[in-house]
Amino acid sequence: MSLIVQKYGGTSVQDIDRIRNVARRVIQTRKEGHDVVVVVSAMAGETNRLIELARSVSPNPDEREYDQIISTGEQVTIGLLALALQSAGQPARSFLGHQVKILTDSVYSKARIKNIDAQVIFDTLKKGMVVVVAGFQGMDEEGNITTLGRGGSDTTGVALAAALKADLCEIYTDVDGIYTTDPRICPEALKLKKISYEEMLELASLGAKVLQIRSVEFAAKYGVNLVVRSSLNDNEGTRVTKEDKDMEEVVVSGITLNKDEAKISLRRLVDKPGIAMKIFRPIAEAAINVDMIVQNISEDGHTDMTFTVPRTDLVRAQGIIKKVAEDIGCKKVDADEDIAKVSVVGLGMRSHAGVASKIFQTLAENNVNIEMISTSEIKVSVVVKKKDGEKAVKVLHEAFELGGKG
Repeated sequence: MSLIVQKYGGTSVQDIDRIRNVARRVIQTRKEGHDVVVVVSAMAGETNRLIELARSVSPNPDEREYDQIISTGEQVTIGLLALALQSAGQPARSFLGHQVKILTDSVYSKARIKNIDAQVIFDTLKKGMVVVVAGFQGMDEEGNITTLGRGGSDTTGVALAAALKADLCEIYTDVDGIYTTDPRICPEALKLKKISYEEMLELASLGAKVLQIRSVEFAAKYGVNLVVRSSLNDNEGTRVTKEDKDMEEVVVSGITLNKDEAKISLRRLVDKPGIAMKIFRPIAEAAINVDMIVQNISEDGHTDMTFTVPRTDLVRAQGIIKKVAEDIGCKKVDADEDIAKVSVVGLGMRSHAGVASKIFQTLAENNVNIEMISTSEIKVSVVVKKKDGEKAVKVLHEAFELGGKG
């Protein structure tokens, strides 16, 4: 008997009817002869409601208590799904993160999984039960509840699949796979049959919201057989897998748009060794992720430096940088939230020249100004004004003829 881990997102369990639909899918999987472990998110909108409750009491809530509050949404969902399965005749038992011993570090709201003791899951499966596990949460070594960050239920699902050595991990969401770009921006976008871990890792890190980046990291590290599909239909999903020759023939696989970043610029920095360390070390210590960094050529012993951070971290980052600026003699710090990052990703970029040139030419011809550029072996990212973000995606999607491939 094979073992399948199924993860269902918030829209898949947003009300009782959809929870019953999930129960039917799980039971069908059981009838096909598989053991099933189900990971669920909170009901759609519930985590936001809990965040608002916490912040209505304290604008800057204690991180430990904040995680205590926002982790409760999944507790409701696992209980409801277990009841739905039992009502349909399928024995089931639900578990919170600490009950299956998902051990994390102590970085509240952004905790990372360190270890999973899956024995209780195996024991429950042996009794013929479906195991329902709360996503998004774990426990640190001191017994405190921690949460894994937005989209953390994906990470829970893939991490459990790795720990259990599951035959398959299915990520169910409200879309039926990975598309060449957001179909809401480009209706002609097509679903990919398969995509490499490396490409998916880039897409997830660049703003594609179908999978959380850490879930892809887990899948790649442990070789988890991963499929993304919809809980609302029976369409074939997209397989996330190891790179193969077919993938290398496709120059560009996808284009992402991220409107959730902001940039900070430090003007007239003294250009000498150690300045960058003084800027970015306190940012890292605050667990703020820096994405793109651009430093200008030095003139008269001074330079400008610009970098991007998640928009939700902008206020904290500004506070840190203003203190640093005083220490290093930087007299001006600017911040800009009116930006968007557009990224072009594809394994084929390794062996095909001219991709960056085509991107720059296409944007220039459509009067889209580029503010920052970042490249890797399989991606090119540009920062543009937020108002130009969707336009940039559309013209690049057309330029690379992504609507004509699948």
